[in-house]
Amino acid sequence: MKRAIILLMDSFGIGASLDAKKYGDEGADTFGNIFLKTFENQSTLLQIPTLLTLGLGLAHLASSAKRLPTVDYTIKPQGAFGYAVETSFGKDTPSGHWEIAGVPVHFDWGYFPPKYPSFPEKLIEAFIKQSNLPGILGNQHASGTTIIDELGAEHIKTNKPIVYTSADSVFQIAAHEQYFGLERLYELCDIARKLVNEYNIGRVIARPFIGEPGNFHRTANRKDLSVPPPSKTVLDKLIATNGKVIAIGKTADIFAHQGISEEIKGDGNMDLFTKTEEALKTAGDKTLIFTNFVDFDSKYGHRRNVAGYAKALEAFDKRLEKFIPQLLPNDIVIITADHGCDPTMPGSDHTREHIPVLMFGPLVTPQFIGRRDTFADIGQTLSEYFQLDAMEFGNSFLS
Repeated sequence: MKRAIILLMDSFGIGASLDAKKYGDEGADTFGNIFLKTFENQSTLLQIPTLLTLGLGLAHLASSAKRLPTVDYTIKPQGAFGYAVETSFGKDTPSGHWEIAGVPVHFDWGYFPPKYPSFPEKLIEAFIKQSNLPGILGNQHASGTTIIDELGAEHIKTNKPIVYTSADSVFQIAAHEQYFGLERLYELCDIARKLVNEYNIGRVIARPFIGEPGNFHRTANRKDLSVPPPSKTVLDKLIATNGKVIAIGKTADIFAHQGISEEIKGDGNMDLFTKTEEALKTAGDKTLIFTNFVDFDSKYGHRRNVAGYAKALEAFDKRLEKFIPQLLPNDIVIITADHGCDPTMPGSDHTREHIPVLMFGPLVTPQFIGRRDTFADIGQTLSEYFQLDAMEFGNSFLS
């Protein structure tokens, strides 16, 4: 029986990519800079023994050429380890996920400018009219948590949704679940999805929140409306050969629900890990479980919360230690990421970085798999593992 599990640590980059300068991300290193910041305070030294045992430290060294204090580089990793370089344009979530699944994005997304107002007047007028709204708030680049703190009270008073964007190809709508309504928010997103197509925008994202002024917080009812991948991913190919793809977290949304057999939502990294373990217990032959651990990105990376990110890494590591003994003999697990989001960098946007590629399982041969020249090597590896037709892009590291 063959089963594969992707544990995608959303935003967990391990060093500035070869073209980071083009994106203004020189010096970005999500893992390395978090490690160094925590090392400055000896009482909060980052403890991630399981990830290091799987080769994370050595993969980071190969990617960044930086040695981290206290990391044992003489360790013999318990799996295959290396790093991958993104060939897709941009540093967006869909681009990273699709390239991992074998389909790089070799076109430019549309983006909204950082100068206020960010959205074209024509777009907003159509959005307000078709949604039957009294108006909107925001209309700017913003951090999602900051803007609801700033505009949440006015949103409740006026019934105007908060509409904002970022350096990613996104149109985001925030609204209060109780005062505005979750289904109403989803309706607005459906309208916006159609309207932004002419601007080549990758995602429309519903950002629901609850609470009262001074104590707002976002809920797990986020919804991403993505355009579909431009061609068949390894997920599609597995489904076409009677395989099964279980998407956990926001994974199904990112693939526009294509190549997905079953979708499971979760509230936070630990719940997502629990859902992954539960899915593994009953997963049959030719099953791919693909889990996105969103907290690293949304709660800590974008919010530039180094301490929170470090604690989330430690919690993930402890769960990973308990997860490994649950694997069956032919199972393979790939730990990776979709981009970086270095919390030590200025701003609140993603960072253009290499991603870790850590593959392990009872029968996986421990080895250094080097620099992978595209994230698509992961998709090609899965294609070979499941004995599917080869993907157009990438080289398998099983061969």
